[in-house]
Amino acid sequence: MSAKPIGSKKFGPISLTAATWVLAILFVFPLLWMVITAFKQESDAYTDPPKLFFTPTLDQFRGVIDRGFLPYLANSAFVTVISTLVVVLLAVPAAYALSLAPVKGTSRALGFFLSTKMLPVVAAIIPLYIISQDTALLDNVWALIILYTAMNLPLAIWMMRSFFLEVPHEMIEAGRIDGANLPTLLRKIIAPVVAPGIAATALICVIFSWTEFFYSVNLTAARAGTVPVFLVGFITSEGLYWAQLSAAALLASLPVMLVGWFAQNHLVRGLSMGAVK
Repeated sequence: MSAKPIGSKKFGPISLTAATWVLAILFVFPLLWMVITAFKQESDAYTDPPKLFFTPTLDQFRGVIDRGFLPYLANSAFVTVISTLVVVLLAVPAAYALSLAPVKGTSRALGFFLSTKMLPVVAAIIPLYIISQDTALLDNVWALIILYTAMNLPLAIWMMRSFFLEVPHEMIEAGRIDGANLPTLLRKIIAPVVAPGIAATALICVIFSWTEFFYSVNLTAARAGTVPVFLVGFITSEGLYWAQLSAAALLASLPVMLVGWFAQNHLVRGLSMGAVK
């Protein structure tokens, strides 16, 4: 048998780590460049080659706030929080019924939930626009709340169902023997077990609602516009204002990044539930 070269065992992990760092830098570089550009003057953002050394300024952030960023931010926060809460409240009992208390037709119900994600949103925008107009919900945040709830609910039910399947049936039977009714089972026995999964699902719903653009740009105008609609205002016939657009994009991304940072432990635990038996 031929002897392996000394250090060959270490070469594999080191090269894998180096490749991981290279890929991470490539993925993070656009975000890092956006952050750097946000602190530049508009003239410094257009230089070729790009300026790496410059005097940082907060002028672009002040300009974004002065253009009316805060109302759009408030609309996005309100729509995202309310729609996510409604999705969680509806998805938890639905996931329980489809996983721990299945009945006849469960597979058909799951197929129906999945089929609702197959229709392109552009195919439904005209009926939705007419309905919103006839019900006085055009340019209204409640129209977005209803649509975001309908958009995220099928995905939330599918995700939570997989988490609920991880709950040991022995725990549920023990609770029933002790006289716990269904609300008590959900609140005191099942919810603590699937809490990371619920948090992961809620975070994904927050991201999808916060970044949704198509419904918002077509069904809102001045009163109910969200952050993605505000960002479009920087695309003008005169060109792009790169520094100010980067500052606005950074402010728009910051809330979701902070939520993801604080919930990262729950997200990792939730998405890994059921991965290892």
